[in-house]
Amino acid sequence: MKNIVLIGLPGAGKSTIGVILAKTLGMKFIDTDIVIQENIGKFLQTIINEDGTEAFLKIEEKNILGLNETNTVIATGGSVVYSTHAMEHLKSDGILVYLNISFDEMSKRLRNIKNRGVVMIPGQSLYDMVNQRIPLYEKYADITIDCSFGDFENVVGKVVEKIQKIR
Repeated sequence: MKNIVLIGLPGAGKSTIGVILAKTLGMKFIDTDIVIQENIGKFLQTIINEDGTEAFLKIEEKNILGLNETNTVIATGGSVVYSTHAMEHLKSDGILVYLNISFDEMSKRLRNIKNRGVVMIPGQSLYDMVNQRIPLYEKYADITIDCSFGDFENVVGKVVEKIQKIR
């Protein structure tokens, strides 16, 4: 069975929805942010602060390229779309689901942005980061689900419904 890869802005619910989706479909679950933290031995924000944005993106790409999963729901970090190689690797054996939220909803959900490990180019505003990433999410997505409204169970139901139509 193909992997289901969740992409989207920080705060879209990729990790939470991913766990529920994996349980619903009887699949394994991986959060790539946790994979990076375990492999590097540092929190995401510490990597960004100490090594810089470019170094973090290279680490993220390397860790994604190192994944060799099947029958797995994969929750990615929001910045994964900056790497063409990582996205091609994920897409090669996965259905990419873009969990779309509005800027306003993301702003409400991101209470801990300073410690969360959100990759932003120095001097870039949150709004600019969102506008830079949305076209990339749309480019790679096989399925797009609006997650701005409704509970996680409702979103999981929408994902399952759309995946069954394309499998």
